[in-house]
Amino acid sequence: MAAAGSAGPEPMPSYAQLVQRGWGSALAAARGCADCGWGLARRGLAEHAHLAPPELLLLALGALGWTVLRSAATSRLFRPLAKRCRLQPRDAAKMPESAWKFLFYLGAWSYSTYLLFGTDYPFFHDPPSVFYDWKTGMAVPRDIAVAYLLQGSFYGHSIYATLYLDAWRKDSVVMLVHHVVTLVLIVSSYAFRYHKVGILVLFLHDISDVQLEFTKLNVYFKSRGGAHHRLHALAADLGCLSFCLSWFWFRLYWFPLKVLYATSYCSLRSVPDIPFYFFFNVLLLLLTLMNLYWFLYIVAFAAKVLTGQVRELKDVREYDTAEAPSPKPRKADPQHRLPKGQRCRCRNEGCAIEQEQKRETVSSNNEQNYEKTREARNPTYALSEGPTGSR
Repeated sequence: MAAAGSAGPEPMPSYAQLVQRGWGSALAAARGCADCGWGLARRGLAEHAHLAPPELLLLALGALGWTVLRSAATSRLFRPLAKRCRLQPRDAAKMPESAWKFLFYLGAWSYSTYLLFGTDYPFFHDPPSVFYDWKTGMAVPRDIAVAYLLQGSFYGHSIYATLYLDAWRKDSVVMLVHHVVTLVLIVSSYAFRYHKVGILVLFLHDISDVQLEFTKLNVYFKSRGGAHHRLHALAADLGCLSFCLSWFWFRLYWFPLKVLYATSYCSLRSVPDIPFYFFFNVLLLLLTLMNLYWFLYIVAFAAKVLTGQVRELKDVREYDTAEAPSPKPRKADPQHRLPKGQRCRCRNEGCAIEQEQKRETVSSNNEQNYEKTREARNPTYALSEGPTGSR
């Protein structure tokens, strides 16, 4: 097993060096694996995976705790805040989700930043060092174990939330795959004691989520009370710019050149027979491809802004108004309503009063059907709405 060199951290490679060395190492590992197959995988699990049942139970309880905490925060904090700030109905419906994610990712990324820059861990400045002292069943430092518990349980909750709590978007299927892959990486990297590289992965990804939810919150708040608020509009513009830049820098530059280079090339130099080499690298490569997929949304949004097709910030992953369930309609003024069964005496086929009542009836029926569908999809919906079911 190789030890840390005395010459200092290894310089970060280029994309060409990553592809050349990483692909070469993978081919060499594949040729040198004479007994690769299910038998080797079973032996590797038995010899190298260390995950106790109480740890899995704690992870499941944490996921349940995040779900309960989100339900309470939504009904007790986020919705009353949206109502007090007089957000637009469409913004008020989406604000709790963004507020919840913003608070979690801000706390999670702050803690990862502390671990990488406020302690003696050299993982960020010297990524190959994550494998220098690797041993089967090595002890996981308590501060890193806490980060793993919080992140693993949250992504367990996020799988449920994507299916039953969050707004359904054009990329929700990809988001669901992302959460499953992330949870598998977190649990398996903890079991095989690859927790050092895991902290680096979490740090490089969480910052983009912080900026995304911060931007969306300011988009929601810039029109509160029916007025335009320049401060929130400016914060949204700056947040969008920093989000685009950080997505490329953290997820498409640092992540492959620090993490993928360390796992695909440096890992075999330090531990020639490192277990489950292909399993982890395939999952990390899949994570990179999903980052590229979402980057296409960012490029599409930037192109629309530059060509003048979009004048205001919005999440391009969301469905258009015509495709999404319509918000609750505002009832017509009582003085302009007709008694049930009575027609307007103006005898005008395009009577505005009758047209309004027809639209209200259709919208009311659509809303009832939407609420029934939402209750069927989300078993905890009735609990999250409160005892009276009011929003």
